[in-house]
Amino acid sequence: MKEVKLAIVLFIAGTVMISCGSGSDISKESAKKLKRYNTYSYLPDKDTIATKKYDNERIYEVLISTINNNMAAGDFAIDNRQPDVLIYIHTMFDEKVEVNANPVYTNFSYYRPGLHIGSYYEDYTYDNYFTIQRITADAAIKQIPYKEKSIVIDFIDRRTNKILWRGTANEKIGSRRMEKDLRNYVDEIFKKFP
Repeated sequence: MKEVKLAIVLFIAGTVMISCGSGSDISKESAKKLKRYNTYSYLPDKDTIATKKYDNERIYEVLISTINNNMAAGDFAIDNRQPDVLIYIHTMFDEKVEVNANPVYTNFSYYRPGLHIGSYYEDYTYDNYFTIQRITADAAIKQIPYKEKSIVIDFIDRRTNKILWRGTANEKIGSRRMEKDLRNYVDEIFKKFP
C-alpha cells in the first residue's frame, strides 16, 4: 500500500515539475491563431541589461538571430509592416535581489516614434511599434518570477495586443560560454512553441 502511495506521489510531483518547465499554458483559441499566422516582427526592448559586465548589444544580436532561425524553421517570415505576431523579449540579467520575487508583466513603454533602439533591432522592428501602448495577457498566460540570467519571450497578437504565448526555459546561462548558452536557452523555449 505504501508503494502505491509513493508511486502516486512521485507521478504527481513529476507532472507538476514538467508543467513548470519552459513554455506557458495556452488556450485552444490562441493555439489556433498561432497555427494560422505566418508573419512576425519585434517590439523593441530598450537596453534593459544595465550591468556593465555583459555586452548588451551582442546578447540581443544572438537572441534575435536565434529566434529568427527558430521562426524560419516554423515557416514564419519577417513582416515589419503588418505582422501577425509581435515578439517581445524580456532579458533579466541585472543582479537585483530585491526584485527576484516580482513577476514579469508586459507594459510596452514606447509612446513616440524615434526613441533610440539598438541597432540589433534595425531590420526586424514592427514599423508602428510606438502605437502599442499596453499589452495584456489572458488567464492562461503565467506570470514568471524574476530570475537572474533568464529570458522570457512573449508572442503577441498584433491586432488585439494580447499575449498569445509566453515562453521561458530552465536552462543555465553561464558567463564563459554565453553565446552558446543563449542559443540553447532560446532553442529550449521553441521546443514548447505551439
